[in-house]
Amino acid sequence: MKSIILGIDPGLSFTGYAIIAYDKPKIEPLTLGTLELSKTDKETNEKLTIIYQRIYQFIKEYRVNAFAIESPFYGKNIQIAIKMGRTQGVCMAAAIANQVPIFDYAPRKVKQAVTGKGNASKEMVAGVLQNIFKTPLNDHFLDATDALAVAVCHAYQTTIPIIGKSQSSWKNFIEQNPHKIKKN
Repeated sequence: MKSIILGIDPGLSFTGYAIIAYDKPKIEPLTLGTLELSKTDKETNEKLTIIYQRIYQFIKEYRVNAFAIESPFYGKNIQIAIKMGRTQGVCMAAAIANQVPIFDYAPRKVKQAVTGKGNASKEMVAGVLQNIFKTPLNDHFLDATDALAVAVCHAYQTTIPIIGKSQSSWKNFIEQNPHKIKKN
């Protein structure tokens, strides 16, 4: 089944977004970018309204059926944590308003899924994504590539087989997942 996944890297000044089409095992980026509100004189509530409206529009326009968002990383500054939480909340509200299921991923999990290293830099994540999709990704859009990583992480999570009766051995796994075998 084809999924249209919206990945979000929330931030009040810079919210990264990426939309991918995922039809196992193919992942195709449809759009990505950054909602940049740092250079505006708008108040916090106005910025949150703009973010909500744009995310809502993306969901409708692309017929998104899965919403993946990066959990905010909480540092020492409580004010930044509050702003991040509010931004995440309005993004999630746009998904809820459209009845789109929400999936939340820790930054470390996203980096691990894409690069194999949970402590990878933003630049490393962008570099790996550039290699995966064979397209240049501008370093100025690291929030957008982070959002793309969130969407890709979600796609990877949906392909993880459930170990149980049908997956009782590596042989069964390989037989049921030939697309996961890398051939040189």
